[in-house]
Amino acid sequence: MRGGEGFLTENDLIKKCKKGSREAFNILVSNYQQQVINIAYGMLSNQEDAYDAAQEVFVRVYKSIESFKEQSSFTTWLYRITKNVCSDILRKRQKHSGVISINQAIDEKKDMDIRDESPTPEENMEISERQRAVREAISELKEEYRTVITLCDIEGLSYDYIAEVLGIPSGTVKSRINRARSALKKNLMNKRELF
Repeated sequence: MRGGEGFLTENDLIKKCKKGSREAFNILVSNYQQQVINIAYGMLSNQEDAYDAAQEVFVRVYKSIESFKEQSSFTTWLYRITKNVCSDILRKRQKHSGVISINQAIDEKKDMDIRDESPTPEENMEISERQRAVREAISELKEEYRTVITLCDIEGLSYDYIAEVLGIPSGTVKSRINRARSALKKNLMNKRELF
């Protein structure tokens, strides 16, 4: 934070936010915005919806920061709000069906690996088709499976941390991830001509 205040910890920022500091809140937003967008994109499978969800998440954080009890970490609280906002959007969306895409982070991470190897246009097309198939296969998963796949395999969070975010036992997280991966594998097998 500028103004001669030096480096502020997350706890310092939260305390300042609770006192109404917009500057501290803006720093929190800039620190966590991309993570929130990535999680939202993983759950919602739509970039526009992910940005809208992130905006709603930070509106809720701003309005309720004073109620944050600091019994869990700020990121756990933030991810829980993100999950709830995305669940609300998915419930509203249930009326509409169709194939949608998955977390942009998958594409970005794969693109980084792909670009290093300088693939041919044909290889790029094949890779693009495979990525599309993976996105479609993940988008066909139940919400609870998409959530754990996003948090674990895309965001790289531990089972224990996911359990804390979702408010469920760690064993339940493990079994959901196993079921999600099995369902994803089955979905991908249905698209096996691309693999």
